[in-house]
Amino acid sequence: MGLPGSGKTTLSCDIKLLLDEYYKCHWLNADKVRENFNDWDFSESGRYRQAKRMNDLAYLHGQYNDVVLCDFVCPLQKFRDEFNADYIVFVNTIDKSNYMDTNNIFEKPTKFDFEVTFKNSKYYSKMIYNDLVRKLNKKV
Repeated sequence: MGLPGSGKTTLSCDIKLLLDEYYKCHWLNADKVRENFNDWDFSESGRYRQAKRMNDLAYLHGQYNDVVLCDFVCPLQKFRDEFNADYIVFVNTIDKSNYMDTNNIFEKPTKFDFEVTFKNSKYYSKMIYNDLVRKLNKKV
């Protein structure tokens, strides 16, 4: 998670490439999900609906995949709590996005597994992949 333009999608793409070597991975990109559902409502209720939709799709794909990678803003902590991810990467590379409405409501997460502090997806994707694999192997 992180602000729009922070590098979430680029990082997710690189992580998916690494995961695909050894795991069955499905990637849910929020923009593509919104496009598929033709839902561009960014009100609080629209953002809640998107978080719930992402959660429902992650659960669905999680039945058939080892890993479901979700990349989306999820700006409010109450939405993150409901989404209840097993592993959270906070992409904290920018202070403001181009979207003032998102900037105004975005709550920096206090709980996350990994924080990305600068834009270098090749570097961070390997670190995150190694951390994820370590945690996945503990669950087996």
